[in-house]
Amino acid sequence: MSKREDTIAARLARTLAERIVRGEMAPGVRLAQDHIAEEFGVSQASVRDAFRRLEAQGLVVSLPRRGVRVASFDIRQVREVAEMRAALEVLALKHAAPFLTPALLDEAQAAAAACDAADNVEDWEAANRRFHRLIVSTCDMPRLLAAIDDLHAVSARFLLAGWQSTWERRTDHDHRAILEALRRGDAANACLVLEKHVQLIGRAPGTLTAQTAASRFAIVG
Repeated sequence: MSKREDTIAARLARTLAERIVRGEMAPGVRLAQDHIAEEFGVSQASVRDAFRRLEAQGLVVSLPRRGVRVASFDIRQVREVAEMRAALEVLALKHAAPFLTPALLDEAQAAAAACDAADNVEDWEAANRRFHRLIVSTCDMPRLLAAIDDLHAVSARFLLAGWQSTWERRTDHDHRAILEALRRGDAANACLVLEKHVQLIGRAPGTLTAQTAASRFAIVG
């Protein structure tokens, strides 16, 4: 695949991922390669590569004789993603902490404030993702950051699918504790708080089903 085709496939994968994360494509829905190629005016090769990218992110599955379909999920998968995020984000923060500038920490604080002020789950998710990305952005480990980004996309999908209650603003004390620890140079404590913070995802009682999303899970993280 040429570099131009690779760029097209990457853009297409991002667009399809956004649709899946927002719930515009329900779990189990088949993604028709020819229809997508026609809709976006791209080659079938680009669509196939976009599908591979989405499968690597855990957003679609390729099934024999059933084609490529939007992946279903349950609470066990939510917990798996939480455990993976905790491990990888802590690793990234250990390497990033020595290089976090006051300006970057100010940006992260603004993102945390946006979380606290969010009027809906979509705004909260975007601000939360920005906070988590900023505090690990200086780790100089691009493959690790790419893996974390993929996990955040899946985590966002779980969140947006599972949240049905009326949104209420909330103060995230963990975000504040992480920032306070980083500002005083205590990376070890920041990592401890971050690990516990992310691992809370999915610990709410009840079972989340892909079909009904009847029960919500913990959104912190």
